[in-house]
Amino acid sequence: MEIFRVKKDIPFMKYRGISAVISTLIFVLAIAFLSIKGLNLGVDFTGGTIMEVSYPEAANIENIRETLVTLDLTDTQVQNFGTANDVLIRLPIIPDLSIAELSEKVAVALKAGNRDVEIMRVESVGAQVGDELYEDGALAILFVCLGIVLYLTMRFEWRFAIAAIVANLHDVIIILGFFAFFQWEFNLTVLAAVLAVLGYSVNESVVVFDRVRENFRKMRKASVEDVINNAITRTMSRTIMTHLSTQTVVISMLIFGGEILNNFALALTIGILFGIYSSIMVGCPLAMWLGTSQTNLVITKPESKNNSEAL
Repeated sequence: MEIFRVKKDIPFMKYRGISAVISTLIFVLAIAFLSIKGLNLGVDFTGGTIMEVSYPEAANIENIRETLVTLDLTDTQVQNFGTANDVLIRLPIIPDLSIAELSEKVAVALKAGNRDVEIMRVESVGAQVGDELYEDGALAILFVCLGIVLYLTMRFEWRFAIAAIVANLHDVIIILGFFAFFQWEFNLTVLAAVLAVLGYSVNESVVVFDRVRENFRKMRKASVEDVINNAITRTMSRTIMTHLSTQTVVISMLIFGGEILNNFALALTIGILFGIYSSIMVGCPLAMWLGTSQTNLVITKPESKNNSEAL
């Protein structure tokens, strides 16, 4: 169903040089932030303890930090969690203390300063488990990428497979670059969002590439640039409606989902926005530069001998 229809093809490929410069610049900046700042890995990957603490009034973050320093806990993170009364404390792994002993020690120190403090949640991950989750997460992204390449190679051909995976990895690196620049916590929920973006973006690429292949059969005398422009324009209605409805849900999670879903929704928001751009202005130009044409997408079946004789 098309809510609206663009009658005249939009010359997207005319601006492929500009998009290449923009994409390269953003990609290089993302790599630079990842190299210089690195990801702010959560407890899921580094190991440690998370404590959610609730105060009856607005919490004094500096006092909490000073209390932790008196316990020789200097490598900690203290921040508000949802409201000014709620605080999230991230504690590193202490070799001499078990996780239970560490959390109990912090809880006693905090309650000594304010008896009304409530410990709402305590979550802990061991160092070995964190390392395993980090390795498994990297392998998950690798296998998803290999699966996408294999699927697109079988469905289309290698040019589209390379174009799609480069466009998808473009989205992933940009998401990671945002998280590195702003030092948002990167945890398992964000990793799940990255994997979701990979699947979401490849779906958009498949829709556009399907229309490109169909156009090569119908527009036999048209140039490759015109074929791709027509394919993108004809799928615009579907793209806008799909992404708009998805983005509405994601923004709802971002606003009303609370602190736990905040970074998950942020990653999806960035991925969906850049996914639209990369499918059109990264994947399609790259497929064009790799030499996509009617000859390598449309298979012309030769007439049978019997049919030739009958004629």
